[in-house]
Amino acid sequence: MNEEQLYDEQVVRPYVMTRGRVEARAKLDLITLAVTIRQTTGVEVGLDPEHLTIVRLCRRPLSVAEIAAHLDLPAGTVRVLLGDLLDRGFIMLQEPAPEVDVLDERMYRAVLDGLRAL
Repeated sequence: MNEEQLYDEQVVRPYVMTRGRVEARAKLDLITLAVTIRQTTGVEVGLDPEHLTIVRLCRRPLSVAEIAAHLDLPAGTVRVLLGDLLDRGFIMLQEPAPEVDVLDERMYRAVLDGLRAL
């Protein structure tokens, strides 16, 4: 596979999955958590295999970033798919509560230490 074919596959596939939509209906950050609240039968009209996989994965809360990693898809694509599932009542979303004061210097040091450890 040449570079052009690889690029086309990486761009076209997510575009097709989202039916050309590029924006989610809800505001979803990478740390927004999604959890399944209603299981699928597997034959719902309008749900693609990726939708069904997300419903299965989110039996426990997962972040948008984690879902994107599991599906090997761009976060933007996952946001659109999550919006579809939210609209149809299969998932609910939750913003994680801030655990630290954003002005706390210890939080920044912890982030820097984590980045250095990578």
